[in-house]
Amino acid sequence: MAKVAFVLADMFEDSEFRVPYDRIREAGHDVTVVGMERAEVTGKQGKGSFTIEVTPEEVDAGDFDALVIPGGFAPDKLRTHEGIVGFVAKFGASKPIAAICHAGSLLIEARLVDGKRMTSWASIRTDLENAGATWVDEEVVEDGNLITSRSPKDLDAFCAAILARLGPA
Repeated sequence: MAKVAFVLADMFEDSEFRVPYDRIREAGHDVTVVGMERAEVTGKQGKGSFTIEVTPEEVDAGDFDALVIPGGFAPDKLRTHEGIVGFVAKFGASKPIAAICHAGSLLIEARLVDGKRMTSWASIRTDLENAGATWVDEEVVEDGNLITSRSPKDLDAFCAAILARLGPA
């Protein structure tokens, strides 16, 4: 069983959190949701909320086997929080990091994209390129430990790539 961290804040893209969260748990893996503070956060589509379980100060990134970063407006909020950025950065190049949609902006802040081949929502393409990534328009891109996808329409491929990296529970 893998231990998987999700980082989350208000205005996350509902499906980009819920679908991978549910599929990873259904596969038998342990999931912990990390946020800036223990509070209830709401998705941007208004389809639900989730209560943050721990802050980055309460957990050690070394205790997790993988990280998932949903998109929406949450990554932009998370990238301004020093504790979250440090938590993400500690995953480095050694553990799987899955980022979808706008989540690449948090990876930029954690300085994890230079030299990587990635995809994302098109509006952060230039940001990724300016940070040293090679951007491509594909449903899922895997480069080293990074798994990236563009949008909710890519969730099946995104989740399949994550679950393949995690292996059986």
